[in-house]
Amino acid sequence: MKLGLFTLMLSLPSLFYAQENKESSSANTFTSGSAKVEKFNNNARRFNDWSISLGGGTAFLHHSDLTSFNNDGKHFGWNAYVELGKQLSDKFGFLLQYQKGETKQTGRLGDNVWGASPLVHGLATATTKYDQISLLGDFNFSNLFRRIDNNSPFRWALHGYAGVGLQGFSYSRRDEHPKKFANKDFTQKLGIQSFFYQGGLGLKYNLSKRIDLEGRAMYIITGDDEFDGGGEDVKEWPGYNQILKNSSDNLVTVNLGITFKLGKHSQHLAWYDSNNAALDKLSALASRSSDLVVCEKGDADNDGVCDDWDRELNTPIGARVDGSGKALDMDFDGVIDLTDKCVTVPGLVENYGCPYIDESTLVIVDENTKKFFEGIVFDLDKATLTQKSIEKLDIAAKILSKSNKNARYLVIAATDTRASDSYNLELSNRRAQAVIKYLVSKGVNPNMLIGEGRGEKDLKYPECKPATKCPEWKNEANRRVYFELIK
Repeated sequence: MKLGLFTLMLSLPSLFYAQENKESSSANTFTSGSAKVEKFNNNARRFNDWSISLGGGTAFLHHSDLTSFNNDGKHFGWNAYVELGKQLSDKFGFLLQYQKGETKQTGRLGDNVWGASPLVHGLATATTKYDQISLLGDFNFSNLFRRIDNNSPFRWALHGYAGVGLQGFSYSRRDEHPKKFANKDFTQKLGIQSFFYQGGLGLKYNLSKRIDLEGRAMYIITGDDEFDGGGEDVKEWPGYNQILKNSSDNLVTVNLGITFKLGKHSQHLAWYDSNNAALDKLSALASRSSDLVVCEKGDADNDGVCDDWDRELNTPIGARVDGSGKALDMDFDGVIDLTDKCVTVPGLVENYGCPYIDESTLVIVDENTKKFFEGIVFDLDKATLTQKSIEKLDIAAKILSKSNKNARYLVIAATDTRASDSYNLELSNRRAQAVIKYLVSKGVNPNMLIGEGRGEKDLKYPECKPATKCPEWKNEANRRVYFELIK
C-alpha cells in the first residue's frame, strides 16, 4: 500500500502541470504566455529556470509518543537542506531535495499510557538523527492568485510544497529505570522500506536577479511509529509506542534559506509576473486618447499612406503603393503597374511599358530605356550574376542583338564602398566582363560592348560612404552594372 501511495503522490505534480500547460497560457522557459507554440531549443530561452537552494533551522517532533514539547520542557533539534530546482512554468516547478537533521524528545509512561498506573515508569529521553531524499512540487501561489490591480514591484511570493521521499534514521533512547525498559539504540538505513511525505509553505523575497531569501515551514509525515525512539512492539504492554495510539511519528521543520538563480538571462521564470505584464498592456491601451489622430497632415492622394511619410504625394487614383507611398512598378521599367500593359516584362514608356524592336534604329539612347538596363545588381563581394539579373539580361540580349550594328555601348560596373579602392576596381571589372560574357553567349555582337570598371567611384547613392551609413538596399543598388551609349 505504501508503494502505491508513493507512486500516486509522485505523479500528481506532473498531472497538474500537464493539465495547466494544455489549458492555460502561462509563461514557461520559452514563452511569456502570449503564444501557445515556441520553437523548443536553447536559443529560444527567455528566462532562467534552474536554481540551487541551501537552508537550515530547527526541527521538533509533534505527533509522536516521545515529543519535543511537553511538561518536561522544549527540546529543539536542527535541520538543514540543499535543493536543485527546475522551474517548468511561472506557476510550477520541481525540487530535488536532500535534508539532514536531528530531533530531541522525551516521554513519561506512567503519566500518559492508557491503563497504566501513575509512576509506573519514569522519564525517557531520545535523540533521532535522520537523512532524507525527496522530490517536491513547487506551487507558486503568488503567480496563481496575484491581483492584477497591484502595480507594486513583484518582490514577495508565497510558495506551497508537497512531495514524497526516502529516509533513513537512527535513534538512541535512555530510560530512568532500565530494569523495566532497557535503553535502546536502533538504525534503519535509507531505502524504499521507509519513505515519507512532506508539505508546507514558504515565503520568498526577491533580493536580486541572482538571489532569493526564504522562510519555510514544513510538516513531515515519517510513516514510521519508531522514528521518535519509542521502538517497542505494540504487543508489549505498557510500551513507549502505546503512549499515543498512532502509526506515524510526525515532525515540523522551520528554516531560513537562500536560493541562487542560475542562468545568463536577466529574469528567472519563477518571478515572471504574467498578470502584471497583461495589466501594463491594458493600461497602455486605456491611456491612449479615443480621438487619436493617425495622419496629422492628412492623405492628399488617398493612397492609404499619410503625407507625413509619403514619398510620392501625387499617386494616381487606383495605383497600388508600397509602404513609402510610391506607386508599384513590378518590372522597374519606369511605368507604374496601373498603366503598364506588360507588368512583368520591362519595356518603354512610349510603348505603355512593353518592349518593341526596330531592327534598324533601336538603340539605347533615351533615359527610360537606360533605366531598364540599370536593374543588374550583384551580391556582396561577388561577380556572379543573380537570377534576377539574368532575367533582365535575357531581354537586353534580344534588344541588343537586333539593334543598330554600328552602335557601341559602355558596360559600366560599380561596387559599394566596402574593401579597398584597388580591390573594388578589380571586382567591378570582373562584374562588367561577367555581363559582357553572358550577353555574347546570348547572341550579342562582342564588338558592340566595352567593359569599364569604376569601383566605388561611381556610386548611385554617394551618401553611402562608408557603407554602414546606409541601409542594405542602397548598398545593393551601388553594386550594379548599367549601359551607356557611346555617341
